Amino acid sequence: MDMNANYTSFVALGDSFTEGMSDLLPDGSYRGWADLLAARLAARTPGFRYANLAVRGKLIGQIVEEQVEAAAGMSADLVTLVGGLNDTLRPKVDMGRVRGLLEEAVERLAPSCGQLVLMRSPGRNGPVMERFRPRMEELLTFVDELAERHDALVVDLYGAPVLGDQRMWDLDRLHLTAEGHRRVAEAVWQALGLDAEDDWRAELPPPVPVRWLARRTGDARFARQHLGPWVARRVTGRSSGDGRLAKRPELLPYETPELRTTGPEAPPSARL
Repeated sequence: MDMNANYTSFVALGDSFTEGMSDLLPDGSYRGWADLLAARLAARTPGFRYANLAVRGKLIGQIVEEQVEAAAGMSADLVTLVGGLNDTLRPKVDMGRVRGLLEEAVERLAPSCGQLVLMRSPGRNGPVMERFRPRMEELLTFVDELAERHDALVVDLYGAPVLGDQRMWDLDRLHLTAEGHRRVAEAVWQALGLDAEDDWRAELPPPVPVRWLARRTGDARFARQHLGPWVARRVTGRSSGDGRLAKRPELLPYETPELRTTGPEAPPSARL
């Protein structure tokens, strides 16, 4: 990889992680790490173009069917692909099929772009995630293998303990906060060989102890507002992304907005 490359176009593929949930903006839309990265790249490159094809809830088969061909046709300088994690969270999953589809996506995208970036997705700590951890780690090991075979770049978010801190995750315990997304953008930025703004791996200050009753109240709220609906969608075969279109389906010039940051000097408050 050319560490001094001038990226003039960027296409992001994936699910809710790349769509930007739960980095909520005042207008009700989501921003997220990909938008943040695009804004920083656009600030240094006149005429920079950006597309974000990611849609929440998408499985790797849907990403391949709905996003990969479109992204390959855009011939962007930079392409990011993060997918398959939603598959590992299903009660039943054929991991051989997941690996095959991910490989199909990488084989199609790698020759069509200047630099393909894959990620070892961040893993939240907690008893629910422990059930699915072996599948997740199998997927992430395969990501490493694909990257080596296809000269793709891997950003290791899973290996950063700070991204397992519950304060980096929203109330639904599935999506990163604004600070989490900011750190992911910084991680990709640095992986591309660009000048670091800060240490995205830096640990948060020790958390303020939370009383037992407050924790149990938070758990109950999480189960009612988030876990219950998530399980219901799994049982009925529905997805949060059903009928939803990508927020930036075309590779178009990107106007840099004013960036909202919550840098390491202002970590998010403890959650749940």
